[in-house]
Amino acid sequence: MIDPITLEVLREAFVSIVREMRVTLVRTAYSSILYEGEDFSCVLMDGDAQIVAMSKGQDHPLHIVPIAWSMKAVREKFGDDIHPGDMFLHNDPYTGGTHLNDVALIYPIFADGTMFVFPVVRAHWGDVGGMSPGSLSGGATEIFQEGVRIPPIRIVDRGVPNQAALDLIFSNMRGPRERQGDFEAMLGTCKKAAERVEGLAAKYGVATVRAAVAELMDRAELRMRRAIAALRDGEYVYEAHLESGRERLEPLTVRAKVTVADDTITIDLTGTSPQTAGPTNVGPAMAPTGAFTIVKSFLDPGSDVNSGAFRPLTVITPPGTIVNANPPAPCGGMVEVKYCVETAVMGALAPALDGKVAGDLKGGGNHCYVGGPHPRTGETFIFYEYPAGGTGGYDGGDGSNTVRAWTESDMTTLQPIEAIEQLYPVHVEATAIREDSGGPGRWRGGCGLTRAVRIQAPSTQLSVLAEKAVLPPFGVCGGDAGARNRFWISRDGRPVAPSPLPGKVSGFPIEPGDVLMMESSGGGGFGDPLDRDVAAVAADVAEGYVTRAAAERIYGVVWRGDAIDEAATATRRAELRVARPRVSLHPAPDLASAGAATADARLRGRAVRIDAETARALGISRGGVVELVNPRGAPLRAWVADVMPGNGRRAEMAADGLRMLALADGGEAEIRAVHSGAL
Repeated sequence: MIDPITLEVLREAFVSIVREMRVTLVRTAYSSILYEGEDFSCVLMDGDAQIVAMSKGQDHPLHIVPIAWSMKAVREKFGDDIHPGDMFLHNDPYTGGTHLNDVALIYPIFADGTMFVFPVVRAHWGDVGGMSPGSLSGGATEIFQEGVRIPPIRIVDRGVPNQAALDLIFSNMRGPRERQGDFEAMLGTCKKAAERVEGLAAKYGVATVRAAVAELMDRAELRMRRAIAALRDGEYVYEAHLESGRERLEPLTVRAKVTVADDTITIDLTGTSPQTAGPTNVGPAMAPTGAFTIVKSFLDPGSDVNSGAFRPLTVITPPGTIVNANPPAPCGGMVEVKYCVETAVMGALAPALDGKVAGDLKGGGNHCYVGGPHPRTGETFIFYEYPAGGTGGYDGGDGSNTVRAWTESDMTTLQPIEAIEQLYPVHVEATAIREDSGGPGRWRGGCGLTRAVRIQAPSTQLSVLAEKAVLPPFGVCGGDAGARNRFWISRDGRPVAPSPLPGKVSGFPIEPGDVLMMESSGGGGFGDPLDRDVAAVAADVAEGYVTRAAAERIYGVVWRGDAIDEAATATRRAELRVARPRVSLHPAPDLASAGAATADARLRGRAVRIDAETARALGISRGGVVELVNPRGAPLRAWVADVMPGNGRRAEMAADGLRMLALADGGEAEIRAVHSGAL
């Protein structure tokens, strides 16, 4: 046993070491993505591949949680052939990496002849080779196009760097000076953290430090089990979708069955789409990371994050699917798949949480790269932005505008204008809140942003890897969707689409003087927009978050001059409620559930059949996407497989869809248009 005071001192010491690691890396990194964007995370691990401590709110779960898989891969490859002074490099998605740009440096420390508490850094390198500057590309069809794949490799052998391996790695990356500088910064960060850990061992003793780690793990496990035990036992199912395809939308589905039993949760992703010849795949670590992030965030958000909290959770990821892909599937879109898993798990848990959920988020990293030869130096420059969006509305509050979401770390929303204009041949012409982007609701989703960047160099290319560019972030409990992500080029004042499928761009040629427009999505709303307080709507209009036209059209607010006419508003809102399209839902055994193979790739999402008058009212046809509103949770989205004649206000789909909406045969639901089917 360890006394509680010593335990608390050591707990704080572990977190303090991680925070010092962050400061060290920011101050010594070479690339702006690290010292300005802070796209990295630090963690202390132990010899059993358990997370001991991370800096909650600063370090990103998607960087940290997979480190356990990375460490297991190191142990499987090297066994007992690991010695003091060794360091290991790793980025392979199929053995615990995220995507190739995220490179982990693992520095085992030994005490009493066995591995002790030790530091790990995972940092996003601006380029790791591949088909386009920045490596991440919406056009990748195999992982070889995404850069250098690093299996667990001993990069420092008993204190001596493996220079041949380093030379090989850096020679296959653009901007090798930055890459090597970032590696040296990671090396120094880990060495400084090792000194701090060794100092703790000297002061308190190895046995005491080990006892503290064990106790912290057990305490986190107990807290999580208590939180799970407070839920209603049951089986909950939901599905979410990703935007795949090249010329048009060909959806992919993540299906989550969440089983709550006593103090455990099992998340089964069976039924998820097979892996795809596009970047929206992940290796075995990312889906469990997303599932854990949601469960922890909703059930036990206040406590520390360590591996003990993971123990009550089981995640089943079928091999050969987008949540556990086999080589050579590209994995550049791992953030996007992780977010989709989070969306599916949150949607499934909504009934168990009694509606205590939030509107959907922007959908991923919003990776946006511009690269080419720098006119001043001739070296390859890589300008990388990843614009944040609005967060979802929730019961009791609006979402936040243009910030990192609660499933992310405290990364920079955007890099400072002064920094990027100094480093790259670009000029930032505008950065602003994006009007009407927050999802309408009783509690509005946060707004996204607009960033306009003029490119001033010749021979540059644009690559984008983003989601929610076709299917917007949904609202919950009757709330409406936020705006879609948009990434496009303004050329001589004319809009130019850089790819047939929005959000997936690979090496699009930019002309000098082109303006790159980045418009991030808003969060989904919570609750019926017609229940929003009129004073809150007026305040949104005054702040520039919502235009007056949208306030009238969506929220039913009627102005007389500069004042709100409350009587006319009440009348208008009543009219809008009555005018909403509704359908009675009926099971149709011949219609496929989500993810099933169909001859038409557009219809690989959940299929629905609607009547002609409803289709006309929604402005939608075959291949379009609708959502059926769930007043107590997340809406169910479906692809129109057929349009029935007549005006029966009727919809048909597979029976499990009705169960997700908690509706019996003939039950009614509001229906909304999401996507017309044309791009």
